[in-house]
Amino acid sequence: MPKGYWVSAYRTISDPEKLAAYNKLAGPAVAAEGGRTLVRGGRVVAHGAGIAERTVLVEFDSFEQAVAAYESAAYQEALEALSDGVERDFRIVEGID
Repeated sequence: MPKGYWVSAYRTISDPEKLAAYNKLAGPAVAAEGGRTLVRGGRVVAHGAGIAERTVLVEFDSFEQAVAAYESAAYQEALEALSDGVERDFRIVEGID
């Protein structure tokens, strides 16, 4: 079964306090659903039309598990805390089996 991934690229961070509140809630919410953070920030080299921006990559055992984690009440609470504190490109993608 192919794994599922959350890929999040932060275009701007306008409210670091909201991001901190989100991180405090999102970490446990992701872990409770079996997610493993593989990348969080760090160095980025962008090519083509890419932008060197904060990137987060979270792995789940399946695509369905990744979707369910996003839809969980605990993660939705984290999103409420984040609200308009950042502009980000967030995707849930299926890995290659």
